[in-house]
Amino acid sequence: MTGKSARRTGAADAADDPYQYKADHRCQLGGPGAKEMGCLTLECPAITPGSEKGSPVIWMKAPKGITNPTYTDWQPVSGKPTCLYGSEPQNVLADIAARILTDFQQLPINPGTLEAQPFPNTLTGGPTNFYTTTTEQHFDTTILGQHVHLTATPTTHTYTYGDGQTLGPTPATGYPTPANTWLTTETRTSHTYTTTGNYPATVTTTYTGTYSVNNGPPLPINGTLTLTTTPKTIHVFKTETALVADTCEQNPHSWGCPGTNTPPRH
Repeated sequence: MTGKSARRTGAADAADDPYQYKADHRCQLGGPGAKEMGCLTLECPAITPGSEKGSPVIWMKAPKGITNPTYTDWQPVSGKPTCLYGSEPQNVLADIAARILTDFQQLPINPGTLEAQPFPNTLTGGPTNFYTTTTEQHFDTTILGQHVHLTATPTTHTYTYGDGQTLGPTPATGYPTPANTWLTTETRTSHTYTTTGNYPATVTTTYTGTYSVNNGPPLPINGTLTLTTTPKTIHVFKTETALVADTCEQNPHSWGCPGTNTPPRH
């Protein structure tokens, strides 16, 4: 996994889905609507030689507010059945739900990078612009014989500027700005250093996720993954102003010219 560190939590930070889901097995049992919904024409061939064929199912949803949904409370998610695999397909969804957070936290999610403008050198007293390049990422994998599509979405960021100051958690990813605005224009994620030095800056991003089993509805993952980027060292300098008689072209040894530390004469 790319990045400096990863922190995992089981807190219910995923988006709140108002529905509960189940896989209806009327296709196998020939229940009401099985023919109309295409159960009789769906083929679920074995994925690998020697393995079992899949079972056609219909995804259903009902409001979470209903504790014990009845037949009339459950409604099809889509008009097409899909396939579940396993010796006990009726248990597959619950088994995947029980382990999906662990699988999510083991995905090779790219934490992106922390970018700074200007970089690697900046100045005290002016806002240095920071932003992160992390994006939403998609993964396809197989869990308990089922095709599972997972989505990792960056939701909050904590910027650590290296001088003891931080920003966040905030949803702001920041953005690049034109060079002619550096050190003069503040952004939501910029930071002004007050002391010279070398500072290791990072950004920590928290990801929430969803998963879909065999093209079923996207279900929220009950937990998050937190990743921190590799530190990026910012060299902070200060400026001094003075009146000089010559330009650096006229006098390369004049104060303020490259390679010259001679103070000006007053």
